[in-house]
Formats: sequence, structure tokens, C-alpha cells
Amino acid sequence: MLDEDMRARGLGAAQVVFLGDYIDRGDRSGDVLFRLMDLADQFPDNVVCLRGNHEQMMLDFLNDPEGKGPRWLRNGGLQTMASLDVPDVSERMGPNSLREAAATLSRRLTPAGVAWLNGLRFSYLSGNVACIHAALDPDKGLKAQDDDTLIWGHPQFGKKDRDDGLWAVHGHTVVDDPVALRGRVAVDTGAYFSGRLTAAALFPGQPARFITASL
Repeated sequence: MLDEDMRARGLGAAQVVFLGDYIDRGDRSGDVLFRLMDLADQFPDNVVCLRGNHEQMMLDFLNDPEGKGPRWLRNGGLQTMASLDVPDVSERMGPNSLREAAATLSRRLTPAGVAWLNGLRFSYLSGNVACIHAALDPDKGLKAQDDDTLIWGHPQFGKKDRDDGLWAVHGHTVVDDPVALRGRVAVDTGAYFSGRLTAAALFPGQPARFITASL
């Protein structure tokens, strides 16, 4: 649909920015990850994949299975591990089992996949548009943002308007319908349960236009 939209405008390939949280929802998280890795490899100048809090939880688990594993497993990690054929996983796994599961997951992802996950960016800036996963602190510029704010959120995001003209395109918070308002473009329409996957088509000097695929 994005390609068709660009052709209708008489333009070439779009710059596509994915906003994170590719895993932990549904039964095919592994397929999603490898699809995105392939796209980023095939179109390095046109595809940007950002980090979401769920990718961060996976990386934390790989780095510290005993300390970080239980939290991730409670928040979708079980489904992701199953999608990558990691056997015998449960929320009641002990320390040894957690370490073994992390090692198996790392092998399933492959060294290239783990490196790709570690290389996911926290933000992408184009003009006065900042693409991030969750939120911006309205009192700080993009370079001064904490990584945790970018992937987990901020209590003043959406409540206090920015005064620097920067717009934030984000996911993380599910909305019934995509919206562009008061410096925010919210596109997460909860595809894993709603069946609607949404993108924002952004062009200089034009209002945001939304493209939604019903799955």
C-alpha cells in the first residue's frame, strides 16, 4: 500500500520508519523480526527500524537471564520464545533454565540477528519530525532525551505541548484511530488484536495522512 501511494504521487521509494515492538504479540514474532532484518538489509537507505520497549526487554533477557527474564516472560516473552522454537519455557523457570533458554534464543536469532537488535536506534529525525517508539519529554530537545523515555514513555507527553515546533511520531500507546494533533502523530492501532496496521504518510507542507491495512 505504501508503494502504491508513492507511485500515485509520482515518487520513488519511500523512507519507511518502523517504530518498534515487533515481538511479544501473537504467534509469529520470529517471522516479523527476520522479515524486518531482510528489509533493512535489502533497502538500507530506505528502511529504518527503531527500538521499542519489548525489544529492549528481550535484549535485557539475553544479557541478564536471571535478573531480567521473569519480567519479559510475563510480558509476551513466552510467545516470542515459542515463535523461535525455544523449548520448555515457562514463567516458573529457575536460574539454570533461564540461562539455557537465553543461550538457545541467541542461537535461534543468530549472531547477525542479535547484532541487529543491539543496533536498533532509539530515534530518527527528519526535518522537524522525530520518530520514536513511545514518547518525548516535552521540556527536552531530542538529543537530550533519556533512552527510557523514548521507549517507555513520559508522564507529560501528550499533556504538555512542546514550544520548539518538533513533532513526535510514535507507537506504544494504542489508539482507536490514528491522530495528528498538538505535535503528536499516534499510529499504533493495536494490530495484534484489532487487525488494523497503520502508517502515517508524511510530506513537507502537507497534513499527515494515514494508510491502514486491515489484516
